[in-house]
Amino acid sequence: MAEDLRAEIERLKAENASLKTKPERGTLTMKVSEKGALSVYGMGRFPVTLYKEQWLKLMGIADDIKKFIADNDSRLKTKD
Repeated sequence: MAEDLRAEIERLKAENASLKTKPERGTLTMKVSEKGALSVYGMGRFPVTLYKEQWLKLMGIADDIKKFIADNDSRLKTKD
């Protein structure tokens, strides 16, 4: 019983330490999902998750996206 309690305390200490090292709000972080996709956290409530080829395709049109944003600036909203 005492050994189980010690093990549980150690587990909780480790969990507490990992929670303290979470990135600040608004910081973008990445991880590989269970299905092998790239998830980007910190953009909103949910992660943005795409597969490798989707990210590469999206990054390939980055200049087009920037131009579209500039051309439609008056119609696009920003999130505060």
